[in-house]
Amino acid sequence: MALVIFRSDAGEVTLPASSLVLNDGADGGHLIVNPARPVWDRSALSADELMSWSLLVAATGRAMLETLPQLEGGCINYWDAGNWALNDLAPPEGPKLAKQHRALHLHLFGRSPRAQSHSWQWGESPFFPRFADRAAWSANHRRLSPAECVAITERVGEILSGTYGVVESSFHRVAQCPRCSYTVVAADHDPECLSC
Repeated sequence: MALVIFRSDAGEVTLPASSLVLNDGADGGHLIVNPARPVWDRSALSADELMSWSLLVAATGRAMLETLPQLEGGCINYWDAGNWALNDLAPPEGPKLAKQHRALHLHLFGRSPRAQSHSWQWGESPFFPRFADRAAWSANHRRLSPAECVAITERVGEILSGTYGVVESSFHRVAQCPRCSYTVVAADHDPECLSC
């Protein structure tokens, strides 16, 4: 299950499900940024929604570059996704239309000049598995660590407010889970941690 590590009125930043990490944390990491409102394509967002979400995406990418040592000298690949939801084997099985089944989200992949995975070699296009092979292909990739997520989350908020002028009251409160130490969005009561 994906784990929300930052949420604002513009959308949310999540770690992918532990079984679907497409880029190992040591090779640069993998985060997903969802808009606040589910839509099938970015063109379905209003101008204000698109601008706010784009600022969240940019702040997340910059935060990854500034806080992850493995990205020194590296960059971020921003990948507009949703293709697997359209696969005939994805639920509900059978042919699908994008407008009804695709959910806009953006994958942020850290690209490290020192990446070890053959699929993420520096200076090459990344390699992604076929839908049927995604779980086996991701099995040995680790998520970004709790400490890395805390650093990214803090920096995202600083960039949004300090660089882009986003008011902090639009950020949802976050806390560290006392069991797994991941940053989780906190409700008025205990933080909801779906990782442990």
